[in-house]
Amino acid sequence: MQQGYSKSNILPIAVMFLLFFMIAFVTNLAGSMGVIVKNQFEVSDTLSQLGTAANFIAYAFMGIPAGYLLRRRGYKVTSLMAVAFGLAGVGIQWYSGSAGSFAIYLVGAFIAGFSMCMLNVVVNPMLNTLGGGGNRGNQLCLIGGSFNSVGGTITPILVGYLIGNEVAKANIEDAAPVMIIALVTFVIAGLVIFFTAIPEPHMETAEEKKERLANRRQHRREQYGPLAFLHFTLGAIAIFFYVGVEVGIPNFANLYMSNDPLIGPKVAGSVVSVYWLLMLCGRMIGGAIGAKISARTMLTTVSATAICFLILVMVLPSTLTVNLFGQQLPVSMIFVMLSGLCTSVMWGNIFNLSTEGLGKYTPAASGIFMALVCGGGILPLIQGLVADHAHNMLLCYIVPIAALAYILFYATTGSKNVNEDAAQSK
Repeated sequence: MQQGYSKSNILPIAVMFLLFFMIAFVTNLAGSMGVIVKNQFEVSDTLSQLGTAANFIAYAFMGIPAGYLLRRRGYKVTSLMAVAFGLAGVGIQWYSGSAGSFAIYLVGAFIAGFSMCMLNVVVNPMLNTLGGGGNRGNQLCLIGGSFNSVGGTITPILVGYLIGNEVAKANIEDAAPVMIIALVTFVIAGLVIFFTAIPEPHMETAEEKKERLANRRQHRREQYGPLAFLHFTLGAIAIFFYVGVEVGIPNFANLYMSNDPLIGPKVAGSVVSVYWLLMLCGRMIGGAIGAKISARTMLTTVSATAICFLILVMVLPSTLTVNLFGQQLPVSMIFVMLSGLCTSVMWGNIFNLSTEGLGKYTPAASGIFMALVCGGGILPLIQGLVADHAHNMLLCYIVPIAALAYILFYATTGSKNVNEDAAQSK
């Protein structure tokens, strides 16, 4: 497998790429809806991020159960359940517009978060396995991430276009076409998954199930688990911070520009879409060089660069502008867009470094990983609190800078596997 991908794996890989697309498309729907929610329900910058928070906090509830479900029922069943949750979550968010209820909208975002969590539990270990692990497994995850970026790029453009520049009149019904696209894609994905033969490399065997039940009867536990690996534990924390960084950077740039009467939501959506487009470019570049450059080197480089970019976002004066999209924009927004190149490869690199050497603990590790994706909801809320109390909204970028500093530490030091006893037991 290290020398290439088996032809029999091509269709399963394609299915995983489709699921990667849906993860970003639906997740970015919550972020892009922040402008609509703020105006329709007349809430603060902090509360406008509750949809994103609900979406990601769902990971804390579903992450570990999804890992167990993957282990016991396999990729196919887990994927189909994820699609069902996705249909329900997006449908409820759509209904909340006509119902005029912020609470119903949050419920829909929370249920959609269940779906995104379960899909993430499936696609990452599956792609890493199909790639044979190591640099090639990391390469396949990065290529899959490119499809994730396509979904992320499309959503803010569509939502911004549908809102136009009438921010004061924006409501959830305006985004109905985007939700219809999501619902139709979920249906298509469900049909493809149902009729596709998907290998189950991590599903427990009959012997393993028998051993598990015997251990349960005798109240015995395995000596080790994924948390016995320090590099995994530190990596899971890095994922917590990374998702908050990835989400917070475009969300607050969108709010900052949308609330500026000289810019507006349409241009703001275009700028944010460039961030996600550059994530796509970064993942394509990362996928091309991933077999030649180690995940540790790549993660070190991009995290240090992202810190520099965000410092510039905070310190550059708003009066320093450049003409983009037919509009005078602060130069700082260029560095928001360029940050997408840095965040593009972080997920795949952190996942690869964290799960290297885990063996049979990989499904459980993936579940723990997904639980800590809730950082994508928590860090933007903290950013919102800073934005609400700072004299300049862009000062809220101090939050992702601090998170990136930890990721840089993980890349240089924390990712080394020092747990030989646990590794030998795998």
